[in-house]
Amino acid sequence: MKLEEQKKSEEENLNEEQEKKIIVKKTKKEEKKELTVQDLPGVGAATAEKLVDSGYGNIMSIAVASPGELVDTAGVSEAAARKMINFARNQLDMGFESGEELLKRRKRVDKIKTSSEALDNLLGGGFETSSITECFGEYGSGKTQIGHILAVNCQKQDPDAVAVYIDTENTFRPERIAQLAKGAGLEPEKVLKNIKVARAYNSDHQMLLAEKVEDLITKQNLKVRVVIVDSLTAHFRAEFIGRGTLAERQQKLNKHMHILLKLADMHNVCVYVTNQVMAKPDVFFGDPTQAIGGHIVAHASTFRIYLRKGKKGSRVAKLVDSPNMPEGEAGFFVTEGGLKEI
Repeated sequence: MKLEEQKKSEEENLNEEQEKKIIVKKTKKEEKKELTVQDLPGVGAATAEKLVDSGYGNIMSIAVASPGELVDTAGVSEAAARKMINFARNQLDMGFESGEELLKRRKRVDKIKTSSEALDNLLGGGFETSSITECFGEYGSGKTQIGHILAVNCQKQDPDAVAVYIDTENTFRPERIAQLAKGAGLEPEKVLKNIKVARAYNSDHQMLLAEKVEDLITKQNLKVRVVIVDSLTAHFRAEFIGRGTLAERQQKLNKHMHILLKLADMHNVCVYVTNQVMAKPDVFFGDPTQAIGGHIVAHASTFRIYLRKGKKGSRVAKLVDSPNMPEGEAGFFVTEGGLKEI
């Protein structure tokens, strides 16, 4: 009997120890989850406030930041910035993950449809969230029209969705949104209310507005699904003239694209940017049209679409670059109610 009682007490002790271990593991996980910017080493209330105001409101945003960014925003030394970043990375399991895990994460990606089935099929079902889609083409090719359609259709798929429109060329028209909303069977007033528009007057203002989108998501708790920048390169092209300023322009443009890419990836947002074009006079055969921004914009964009005018007032979209879809073309008409199949 004594032996049985001893075994029971030993088993109970083991169970208690296992329960304690589980509780400790749970509390450790909870502690990791509850960590804020103020828990970072060497960060006081004033520094934390600067970081939050600059868009670094959580541990993840610190972990993926560069030391230079934190030095500029928080005014800390480079050594302190590195210490903060290393601490944040240690708290988060930021190692490699399997392709299977990545495939599971890809399930959160949505496709925002246009009213053209041919264009949606070209992109594998629609404009993808968590990525940047660049549309380039000459004036009147339909770039802005697609931007307006995405701002409306994201609300058709999700009534709580919000679209952000960064307007650099004075192309946003609420009257056009009202037309498209009626065509989609939505209330124009409600649709317009859920589109946040900002006019950018120079390249610095444009970059600042892109950074402020995160505040709409984190501070105002808006469900931002689409961010439209129309056009991406207009201000950069006007401000940086001549070959002497090319390097500075490209560096600035590169930073802007990476802000948009980070926004798309972290908040599962569809970023749609329109791009201007130039004519290459040395091209004797084929289309002399080339997108502005060079390789910087090309590499940063996930999907690239070349829009051109077709026959009888139609528009043709050519998928130039995509990580998973083959090259192809889709034709459509731009009508009052949206895009119409040929």
